[in-house]
Amino acid sequence: MQKNLLVLFTIAVIGAISLTSCVNAPAPKVTETPETPMEEPTPEAEMPKTVVDIAVGSPDHTTLVAAVTAAGLVETLQGAGPFTVFAPTNAAFAALPAGTVEGLLKPEKKAALTGILTYHVVAGSVKAADLKDGQKVKTLQGKELTVSIKDGKVKINGANVTAADLEAGNGIVHVIDGVLLP
Repeated sequence: MQKNLLVLFTIAVIGAISLTSCVNAPAPKVTETPETPMEEPTPEAEMPKTVVDIAVGSPDHTTLVAAVTAAGLVETLQGAGPFTVFAPTNAAFAALPAGTVEGLLKPEKKAALTGILTYHVVAGSVKAADLKDGQKVKTLQGKELTVSIKDGKVKINGANVTAADLEAGNGIVHVIDGVLLP
């Protein structure tokens, strides 16, 4: 985690130095002829608009997307936020006892499914570097999650954070390898 932050910091410093060099350098003289059309600028990669967009764009989160849709939480999680989502992978859902996911996706289980899913969401943008060993974070469901950090590895209620700080316009997503149950 610290290594990733160091890499990002280094890239930012190099970019700032390069930008300063470009600003102070004389502009090159460009001559354009009608036979040489200008290239269209390539669009820069845009940040996903919402935490839902991150999940929708991931082949490892189709079960989570189906669950969020069944619970009627798509519109909420596309709201202004900010939200921090601990997003279980398809493999995490598959590790639950047989029939659990299918049962929770039934309309009559919507309240239970909503409770489980909102237990994976914290109000605010909480980056991995902000988490501390033993910290408790309150979920939208109302109960707390416990953070543990050992040898640089972050766990949330025992589930490993396998990818951290996926940024969206309305929050942060941390991928986890387990489903958190209240």
